Amino acid sequence: MNFTGTIRDRHEQAHEEIATLDFGAYIDGKTRPASDGETFEPTDPSIDEPITTVAQCGTADVEDAVAAADTAYEDGWGAMDAGDRAELIRTWVDELRDNVDELALLQTLEVGKPLAYAKADIENGLDFFEYYANVSVAQEGEYVPTGADSHAYVRQEPYGVTGQILPWNYPILLMGWKVGAALAAGNTTVVKPPSPAPLSVIRAAQLADDVLPEGVLNVVPGSGGDVGEPIIDHPDVGKVSFTGSVPVGQSIMRTAADSVTPVTLELGGKNPFIVFPDADIDEAAANAATGGMYNAGQSCDSATRILVHEDLKDEFVDAYLEELSGWEPGDPLEEGTTMGPLAYEGHRQSVDDYVDVGCEEGASVLRGGEAPDGDEYADGAFYQPTVFDDVEPGMRIGQEEVFGPVQFLMTFSDYEEAIEIANDVDYGLTAGIATENPSVAHRAAADVEAGSVWVNQYFGTVPGTPFGGFKQSGFGRECAQQALEEHTRSKSVNVALDDPPY
Repeated sequence: MNFTGTIRDRHEQAHEEIATLDFGAYIDGKTRPASDGETFEPTDPSIDEPITTVAQCGTADVEDAVAAADTAYEDGWGAMDAGDRAELIRTWVDELRDNVDELALLQTLEVGKPLAYAKADIENGLDFFEYYANVSVAQEGEYVPTGADSHAYVRQEPYGVTGQILPWNYPILLMGWKVGAALAAGNTTVVKPPSPAPLSVIRAAQLADDVLPEGVLNVVPGSGGDVGEPIIDHPDVGKVSFTGSVPVGQSIMRTAADSVTPVTLELGGKNPFIVFPDADIDEAAANAATGGMYNAGQSCDSATRILVHEDLKDEFVDAYLEELSGWEPGDPLEEGTTMGPLAYEGHRQSVDDYVDVGCEEGASVLRGGEAPDGDEYADGAFYQPTVFDDVEPGMRIGQEEVFGPVQFLMTFSDYEEAIEIANDVDYGLTAGIATENPSVAHRAAADVEAGSVWVNQYFGTVPGTPFGGFKQSGFGRECAQQALEEHTRSKSVNVALDDPPY
């Protein structure tokens, strides 16, 4: 892929590159149009132009997808030997790896992620598919000692059809987290890809042709109201997993409550990065910048609140601002770009509105706070890395999730105040800790209210480490063996034993 010219030239050439692909719904092993023929066009956020045409599905398509998934489950996917399922999943992953460059291009066009980072995120997602496949084979039964007159054990059984609702910031990575666990546990699945970013998910499903049995994996693109709600509300969908905002997660819980459908929710975050007085300042500055600016800050686990000990602040800020100079917006198709545009123009406006709120609340902008200069960036949803100082914990910008390349500096005087500020939000997803003292690291890891705590690093989720939130950041766990457990039901069996007949 060698695109040349201006940002607009390169992206228009890339649109031509993928023009022959069909982005219909993927149901029962076939790519097909929406039942009513409706379509929509996701927008390339780098140039604010439509990329291609995608099927705009609705309730009838969800019905078809659930029926196909139910038939595939009953026809043997659920009863298949775990090793055989795992082998099929690995074969599909091999096909995805062979096409990772194409998938990365699609993801770059639909969400603005720099091409190298898109490829890395996709490869990370494929690692999770393989992890779940491997762990599912190693699952062990549970025997309960009951005495000589009975035999008790626990079975783990799949739900059957599951619904997976994916976010736009990491489409294939989160497909690995969710779909990988569901399939490895013996479920079939109906996937709703994110409306702004359906292309890479649809294409990944198409690459399962002749690998996964028909109906095991189904992808139904469309809006939350037209596709997401019918999935959640469907009586034959036994389990739903969602990653996204708190308000949507709350709505899903209410809908799922009517049918008593279990849900896994991974929601927002307002994550602290705590720099204690004995921290390595250069290392902490680099980790803070990466934690806040990777994916243009569009990560639920982004390091948005930087809590710095008051004695270190000036030295830390100098090092941190120097690190931020390496995070400049640019064309995501161009080699070396570290930060592309935000995912869509409406989201860029939301981030800019929060910057206005911060200024109105009395915080000061140390860097950024607006779109970058230059005609090449004028049509895209680009935004500069932005840093606020003089932030008080109770300000809106200190409490609410901005979900963009904006970080907020606060200070603390002692350990207790650091923990109090870190925990004084409605969220509890992740936290970062910078310290050279092992005791401080372990105490802070215990005291911070977060599902994941990373010490002297940021973004530490790897296969085998559970990921999920406390408080309004959601519940349920992904990325580890617990994700398989989330996609199965426990059944206790107790068999009375007669005396031997001879």
